[in-house]
Amino acid sequence: MEWPTLALVGGAYSAWLALTYFHAALPWWIVSLVGAVLLALHSSLQHEMLHGHPTFSRRLNCLLATPPLSLWLPFESYRISHLIHHRDERLTDPLDDPESRYWTEAAWQRLGPIGHTLILAQSTLLGRMILGPAWNVACFWCTEAGALWRGEGPARRIWLAHIVHLVPVVLWLVFVARMDLAFYVFAIVYPGTSILLIRSFAEHRAEASVIERTAIVENARLLGPLFLFNNLHVVHHSLPTLPWYAIPEWYRQNRERLIRENGGLVYASYFDVARRYLFRPHDAVAHPFGRAPLADGAALSDNGS
Repeated sequence: MEWPTLALVGGAYSAWLALTYFHAALPWWIVSLVGAVLLALHSSLQHEMLHGHPTFSRRLNCLLATPPLSLWLPFESYRISHLIHHRDERLTDPLDDPESRYWTEAAWQRLGPIGHTLILAQSTLLGRMILGPAWNVACFWCTEAGALWRGEGPARRIWLAHIVHLVPVVLWLVFVARMDLAFYVFAIVYPGTSILLIRSFAEHRAEASVIERTAIVENARLLGPLFLFNNLHVVHHSLPTLPWYAIPEWYRQNRERLIRENGGLVYASYFDVARRYLFRPHDAVAHPFGRAPLADGAALSDNGS
């Protein structure tokens, strides 16, 4: 039982309930700012809980993580997708890594001029923060709609459960807190998702060596705790079950080795990330290897990518 995480979960839900209930007594910009931060924290906690925290029971962990405060994303879909992402030998591969930001040549050609413009804009940090939430939600829903229509895998079961969990959240917002749902979506959910995209923007880069694909952002005094220290992302991929509050000390003890092994993919802070990439692309949109090589360097057969 990890009591720091349990306390943080209880605090996050309590703060969300209080903020939404008393929102009418507060300036709208405070509600928006605090609400966005709380949703980013909630997502960080969901990430923590899908990795086996804070209790010994996966069922209980999932139950704690399930309330869909962001409305649009079923926790079970996120859990399955993210665990696939942790097959590090396929990290950044656009065909095998669900969180990859790269594109195969064939998929890139199918996008067309408008798609190219939207993707290229999101290769900068500013574009990712402005367009990323809408793009991510739209792409996710389109993919899920196809899976629902075809009855693929657990999609129907997941979305039925999501609707069941979504109803009390919406009822609370509309009928108890009496909050405008459009305000909640565009002033809280959207900027909250933008904050999360700061973390994911530069945390991976396509490289031949597996361990060189994951970045480190040091000196993140504000966003680091909000992201539960996943700014030290190479630690998380090295030890996915290490609890968030143990990450900084483990990083300090192993810093020199980690930086040496990941090829020096280190940013001084998120201000450093913004300085480099606010208006400039972080990387090419096409995967540099066509398809990422396996960890042992063995080539895969060409399947049209």
